[in-house]
Amino acid sequence: MQKYMKLKEIAAYSLGLFGFQAIVGLLNSYQAEFYGSVMGASLATVGIIILVAKIVSAIFDPIVGNKIENTNGKLGKFKPFIIVSIPILLIFTAIVFLDIEKLHFENAGSTLYIYIFITFLIWCLGMTLADVPTQGIAAVLTPNATERTNIVSIANTAKQVGFAACAVIVPVICLIIPEGSKVLVKKGETDAPMIAGEYFWSALATAVAGCILMSLIVFWNKERVPYTTGEKNSFKDMVAAIKGNKPLILVIVSYFLGFGRQMAMGIQVQAANALIGSQNLVIILGITTAIGSMISMAFTPVLIKKLGEKVTYLALSIYGFIVSIAAFLVFAFVTQNQIVMYIFLFLIGLQFSAVTLMPMIMTADCVDYYEYKTGERKEGPVYALLSLTIKVCLALGTALGLIFVGKSGYSEALGQSTVVFESSTKNIIFFAYTAMPGILALLSAIPIFKYDLYGEKKAMISKELQARRENASQSKEGE
Repeated sequence: MQKYMKLKEIAAYSLGLFGFQAIVGLLNSYQAEFYGSVMGASLATVGIIILVAKIVSAIFDPIVGNKIENTNGKLGKFKPFIIVSIPILLIFTAIVFLDIEKLHFENAGSTLYIYIFITFLIWCLGMTLADVPTQGIAAVLTPNATERTNIVSIANTAKQVGFAACAVIVPVICLIIPEGSKVLVKKGETDAPMIAGEYFWSALATAVAGCILMSLIVFWNKERVPYTTGEKNSFKDMVAAIKGNKPLILVIVSYFLGFGRQMAMGIQVQAANALIGSQNLVIILGITTAIGSMISMAFTPVLIKKLGEKVTYLALSIYGFIVSIAAFLVFAFVTQNQIVMYIFLFLIGLQFSAVTLMPMIMTADCVDYYEYKTGERKEGPVYALLSLTIKVCLALGTALGLIFVGKSGYSEALGQSTVVFESSTKNIIFFAYTAMPGILALLSAIPIFKYDLYGEKKAMISKELQARRENASQSKEGE
């Protein structure tokens, strides 16, 4: 089948996702630590606030999805929403990490938590305005299903690198700031906590660079797959579009069951502090998993071609469970040697395309499936549901991870004049970092046993849709 996308377009979409996820990754990794160490908030309470704010903002996802579905302008369906999201993300990413002196309270009073909730909620709304269209536009970049799978694979590799980019950006900013944190000074102790200025300038630099990269999607990408225009879609229509799409429901249920598969990212800063001894060494902790994850995403399209989406997803999920449990058991009962830990983190990373890449591929296929059944494309509600699911699951994972951290004795250790983490603290944090996500990865595989949108069925749907579009195009030309 014909290929449609040029290298410039692939680069624009990939860099756009990289920039957006760099912003999301910064908040996911450093937000709680900033509130705890600079603002004096309880990590467990912050975890709950993040969860509530994301659930409340999730109401906004179907609204955005409905607006996308009813949009018909010169820029297409998705780009106008990306444009609106950019200033919100730029401003409120900085505000979230702004140290407001007058909100400092000795016991972190209710005013502080209200401030955290409101500012983060507004950021979440901006995030939705960007998240739904940047994911949804993947379904219309090319009508070639195989090309789309490859593009989504490339772009989601960039997306995951962007999500982890804060592990590089923040330490670099810390070195630039004159009064920045120092390197680890003694074995078994941590370096000085990050100061407020390091957080703020890291956030501002990430927000500016991320928003510039997001704008590349607006300037360089095209929406090629035709869609119905002139028809208004109600929320009832959106619900019907989802209810009538069994493969999509299976993908969403699977994602919810595996909500904790990315919880490690929510506590990565705390894990680096406890397991390695420095917030600024988070890159060492994260890069081993990231390398495994990128290898996984590079080879997943090959696995899909040979095995199909269903078998590939099940294999990666079961593998992730086994290696995650093994990593925790070795760490807790055999050795806490860092080299051994890094080897296991690399092995864990090899299964991450099951949570980062495959849901994107499968959701795009579900859009085609619904068009095949009904003759209508419903990218808006479908990707709104996916965005809502990802947002809530990431919040649940972060909240659960921070609860584990809160119960581990992490905050109490930081309050001592000499910071030394006990083995029990390290074990609890490492359990939340590895074993818990592995258990939930196994649960996520259960619905996929019934997923059948792969192989010959997927190829048949793709060919049928292509024939329909060609016939529709010829009919218009004949008129």
